[in-house]
Amino acid sequence: MIDRMRFPAAAAALAAALAAGMALPGAAQASEQLARKNACMSCHALDKKIVGPGFRDVAAELKKKGGEERALKAIVSGSKGAWSPVPMPPMKGVSEKDAKELAKWLAEGAR
Repeated sequence: MIDRMRFPAAAAALAAALAAGMALPGAAQASEQLARKNACMSCHALDKKIVGPGFRDVAAELKKKGGEERALKAIVSGSKGAWSPVPMPPMKGVSEKDAKELAKWLAEGAR
């Protein structure tokens, strides 16, 4: 169990991300729910940087270079230096199916 006193900023960010996601419609909400289920929202938000970049910033970059394939590689293998000096570790707990769906959602604009 995480000691909430040690991680207040992360807990607050996660709570805000969860609350913000409740208002999204249809398919976008399904993918945001998938991001929450897989703890992506611990480090990312839709439209602002937390630890990692906001998903919409990621989506904009993916449109320029790499698309869905680049997103999938980052989810599965992690990334280093792509967005900031803070590396993203491989998301080993994310199933292949979920990783593919998340990568597609990101490549399509995270909407």
